[in-house]
Amino acid sequence: MSYINVGTHAGTSLHLNYEDYGDGEPVVLIHGYPLDGDSWEKQTTALLEAGYRVITYDRRGFGRSSKPADGYNYDTFASDLDKLMTKLELTGATLVGFSMGTGEIARYLGRYGSKRVKRAVFIGCLEPFLLKTEENPEGAVDTDFIDGFSASVRKDRYAHFTGFFKDFFNTDTFLGSRLSEEALQHHWIVAGQSGAQASAKAPYSWIEDFRPDIAAITVPSLIIHGTADNILPIDATARRFAKMLPEAKFVEIEGAPHGLLWTHADEVNAPLLEFLKS
Repeated sequence: MSYINVGTHAGTSLHLNYEDYGDGEPVVLIHGYPLDGDSWEKQTTALLEAGYRVITYDRRGFGRSSKPADGYNYDTFASDLDKLMTKLELTGATLVGFSMGTGEIARYLGRYGSKRVKRAVFIGCLEPFLLKTEENPEGAVDTDFIDGFSASVRKDRYAHFTGFFKDFFNTDTFLGSRLSEEALQHHWIVAGQSGAQASAKAPYSWIEDFRPDIAAITVPSLIIHGTADNILPIDATARRFAKMLPEAKFVEIEGAPHGLLWTHADEVNAPLLEFLKS
């Protein structure tokens, strides 16, 4: 395990845990909620076998990184990513985000540009704008939903995660076939290791508006999304995003749930590797 310092909170240094494997062209993998960098294991294996350098890290508040009381917004997350990219002196990197991790990519490119970035991959994306408003009627959620989600986490986040992962993996369809009971339990354990403040506050970042960031994306991009995503429904997210970024390659994985990195790893890895070669 390696760490970088990303600032201070209440007089204490804040660090991000990261892992850096292999050689070759760098690929940075940015995880989803409420997981950590190890949740990419099926992609990390495929990328290393294909000859890439793979960097994973734990977002602040999650995994083995520091768990401050605040800072759970995409300006801060993008700043943390920039510090990692700068520390490792990465250039020509491909950023690959899953779910919440797609927000870091959009905000990073919107704020810091693409001088270090060669490509971008958005899997199970948040973009373009989840919040339903008069101006954005195609949004998927309102503030009451986020308030309720956060309140449920604060009341009993361990029970909350049990219900969350049922929708995350569509367990009624995939448990016992594409998802073992043991893998489901492992994801629950990782979620339980997230910070209490982080797991309750991070959901408010999901309704940030990424449309200005999308306008700044100039690198070749790939969007991958499952058609049966019950966390971030495809009509409110990836299909709208693809229309706003028409130069991007868009891959829909038929019947895949939100947790497709595990349940549909082969179907994700194939277009990912093909895109990296292009």
